[in-house]
Amino acid sequence: MGNILIIEDEEKVSMVLKAYLEKEGYRVWCTVKGIEGLELFKKEDFQLVILDLMLPDIDGEEICERIRNISDVHIFMLTAKGDLSNRIEGLNIGADEYLVKPFSPRELTARVNALFRRIKGSSFEALSFDNGNLQIFKEERMVKVKGKDVNLTPNEFAILYTLASNKGKVFTREMLIEAAFNMDFEGFDRTVDVHIKNIRKKIEEDSKNPKYILTVTRVGYKFGGDI
Repeated sequence: MGNILIIEDEEKVSMVLKAYLEKEGYRVWCTVKGIEGLELFKKEDFQLVILDLMLPDIDGEEICERIRNISDVHIFMLTAKGDLSNRIEGLNIGADEYLVKPFSPRELTARVNALFRRIKGSSFEALSFDNGNLQIFKEERMVKVKGKDVNLTPNEFAILYTLASNKGKVFTREMLIEAAFNMDFEGFDRTVDVHIKNIRKKIEEDSKNPKYILTVTRVGYKFGGDI
């Protein structure tokens, strides 16, 4: 069903979780130290990391940050730190879920099952940029910016997907019309500029200084987001 990495220094806790999750059909790896967990993460293809923040060799926060620098894998944090500021900090550094000890293994398993149902429901490939801050789902014609849905018109989506799926390629306006709409487009090439302006307003932090849709002076546009 899916590969799960548990980084937890309390071996009894990790063994209980492993038993529950393997019963559901998941493949589970366990480690009690953070550095070992990081090395294992680099060797295997994991869809979920269950991460304790109180580890003997390295803070869980640092592990989370390191993983986030190289992957948009889902991360569940386990910790005894239950106050609001700790929860906010955990989410800010990249956690997807935050469970406070003691917790029920059945509750965690239910959350894991819900996560993998969502993953299965979106099993087709998404274009993902800037560590997952921008995601573009072709089949659903859906765009997410920092996890939030962004509504694009059909023409806006066609233009964005064309640019993003050809990262770095420079398109003239005419080329963009042909690639995005197969010439079935009522309007003229400067209409593309209007669409680009609207897309930037929806996906860029600063539409006047964009990092995704870049203008190539006297030529057209290209996509500049980091994968």
